[in-house]
Amino acid sequence: MQARRQTPVCRASGFAQPEDRCPASGPLPAAGRGPCDPNLPTMKNKPIFTFRDAEKQTAPVAFMTMLKPAGSSCNLDCHYCYYLDKAVQYGGRQAVMSDELLERYVRQYIEANEVPVVQFCWHGGEPLLPGIDFYRKALALQQKYADGKRIENTLQTNGTLVDERWCELFAANNFLVGLSLDGPQDIHDAFRVTKGGRPTFERVMQTVAMFRRGGVEYNTLSVVNRLSEGRGAEIYRFFRDEVRSRYMQFLPAVEHVVDVEGFHRPLIVSPDREGARLAEWSVSARGYGNFLCDIFDEWVVRDVGQYYVQMFDATLAQWCGVQPGVCSMGETCGDALVVEHNGDVYSCDHFVYPQYLLGNIREQTLAEIYRSPQRREFGLAKRNTLPRECLRCKYYFACRGECPKHRFERGSDGYPKNSLCEGLLRYFRHVEPYMEQMRDLLSRQQSPAWVMPFARKRMGLM
Repeated sequence: MQARRQTPVCRASGFAQPEDRCPASGPLPAAGRGPCDPNLPTMKNKPIFTFRDAEKQTAPVAFMTMLKPAGSSCNLDCHYCYYLDKAVQYGGRQAVMSDELLERYVRQYIEANEVPVVQFCWHGGEPLLPGIDFYRKALALQQKYADGKRIENTLQTNGTLVDERWCELFAANNFLVGLSLDGPQDIHDAFRVTKGGRPTFERVMQTVAMFRRGGVEYNTLSVVNRLSEGRGAEIYRFFRDEVRSRYMQFLPAVEHVVDVEGFHRPLIVSPDREGARLAEWSVSARGYGNFLCDIFDEWVVRDVGQYYVQMFDATLAQWCGVQPGVCSMGETCGDALVVEHNGDVYSCDHFVYPQYLLGNIREQTLAEIYRSPQRREFGLAKRNTLPRECLRCKYYFACRGECPKHRFERGSDGYPKNSLCEGLLRYFRHVEPYMEQMRDLLSRQQSPAWVMPFARKRMGLM
């Protein structure tokens, strides 16, 4: 899950490029086999290296990190959360990042980015657990090592620990805060609960009210699960009218689980594991596609240029031939590293497994880790392990195979295929005429909002 600060294509009079390079990193696991799994010979990379790949290697270094200062520690026990299980990988309870390691991280991250703006992303688990003084130290370190660069901060939270002091800190230091909220109360409280199983919706809505009073900039991230199916328009209106979220992210939950003795909830595992079953909270491919289409139909007739949905903005970027600003829809990935509480670094938030460990900032600098062949090959594998039918698909330019974490099916040539393909195909077909219209408006230096009369007429609303 990820707070986003960017200039949406829809907001610009021309082709706007996102200011950040951060992915859509939702609270969704990639417990299945990843794009570089050495245990799968069919996933060996095809020898593809493009001009854009070469251009990227010679460009100034610019990448994101998601820092997890408390590791996977969290005060909630959301049913679909993959990151809670990372505590087992680190031997149980995880400590908060030390002051010494925090300083090392801040210095290395700012130095490694050869661009004028460096954006910090504070993540978890629950990133508020280290306490407010931890962030005061971090802000002081950012100023100490800024070296003329502009520093920005984003933070993703479940919202249940926020109080007025946090709001003051966020507002005074221009934090963009991402708030995890799944929709109306019955949807949110079904899976986002405390350690004791108690609902959290009312507490999160209190935080929304505090953010408004305190002038905190916030957006929302929502997990699309089985309860979301058939309710896309209702959920969108909830965020628009009640939460007043100007920028929304909707990320699908599709995973496999097994029951393990001694654990209070099913564990997320690879679909190849014996006894694995589709998690009961998973959204279906068709349901996800319909969900996106329902929201789009609500948005395109009245809200273009006023409210922003990450998927729609990224889709328009693809139609316009500019970078989508979200790694799941990029041709390659690997530009958003994860830094754990102990300094371990991984290529992606969804692949924090021992076989994907890139290094540790106590032993190598972040710049060295980012330039590593292992990190580069991980990113290229997003494209180079796609099945033939994906690369030949009419909508490959828009989809790009989506996120490797959802590749649970197999193409005809044995390469991993996205399990949401049916829904994504439905979505791209549905939005195509409107994306073409907005692209043409932008090419004439006109606002994409002029698509709304076109949409209302096409839908028979005028």
